[in-house]
Amino acid sequence: MREGSAPPRRLRVLVVDDEPLARDNLCSVLSKAPDVEWIRECASGQEAIAVIRTEPPDLVFLDVQMPGLDGFSVIREVGPERMPSVIFVTAHDRYAVQAFEVNALDYVLKPFHGARLLQALERARQALDDGRARELIQRLSALLAGHAASSPVPAAPPATGPLERLVVKTADRVELVPVEQIDWCEAEGNYVVLHVGAKSPMIRETLAQVEQWLDPRRFVRIHRSTLVNLDRVRHLEPGIDRGHVVVLVDGTRLRLSPGRKAHIEALLNQSI
Repeated sequence: MREGSAPPRRLRVLVVDDEPLARDNLCSVLSKAPDVEWIRECASGQEAIAVIRTEPPDLVFLDVQMPGLDGFSVIREVGPERMPSVIFVTAHDRYAVQAFEVNALDYVLKPFHGARLLQALERARQALDDGRARELIQRLSALLAGHAASSPVPAAPPATGPLERLVVKTADRVELVPVEQIDWCEAEGNYVVLHVGAKSPMIRETLAQVEQWLDPRRFVRIHRSTLVNLDRVRHLEPGIDRGHVVVLVDGTRLRLSPGRKAHIEALLNQSI
């Protein structure tokens, strides 16, 4: 360091993502940055709000789409004037990314690449060193205003009744999955895994949305992260800690939330 120059800024960084693997990858890269002195992890928007209010970081890597409070809701709850610098973490398509670019807010796309993360960190570091706090507040405010104006109305159940097929998009094709072939559905981060025999295709939706699309007489929520096809249920049996599990015809064992046991038993008795 040259004589008389200021010491380098030491960064306090908060990582907010509901996916444990994503948090691990981010923290692994950030831990190697010499000027990052503090890294805190949050798995939900509500937890992030509490940390930002009590232990304000310099920089937040913020997942855009999370269950409950998403990234935009976190900014709105904290307030742009109190929100630290933000780098969005997103798996959104290129159109959403372009919207972030217009507002000059940095982002990193999933799956992560170390070089891109470090580049985003460097940009944030420069913005902090340049004292551009007011400019960043204005950009966050503009982003919130644009998001509120463009947010779609929550999807309603199909007017024609439950869907008979779900659309699964892959890199090279679009596949139609008949719902009667689905054994069970599992929420995994920002996706839903459709367990169809030996296959496990994924769609980028919430489990609540998939539940709306399917016939409630056939597909039932047995846990906050699990939806099961009743036609695939063999029986219920006691599990650990006085709980119960749902056993499917292929031997798959799924955890049953205690509060849902009576409802599932009643549905199974009706189908006998």
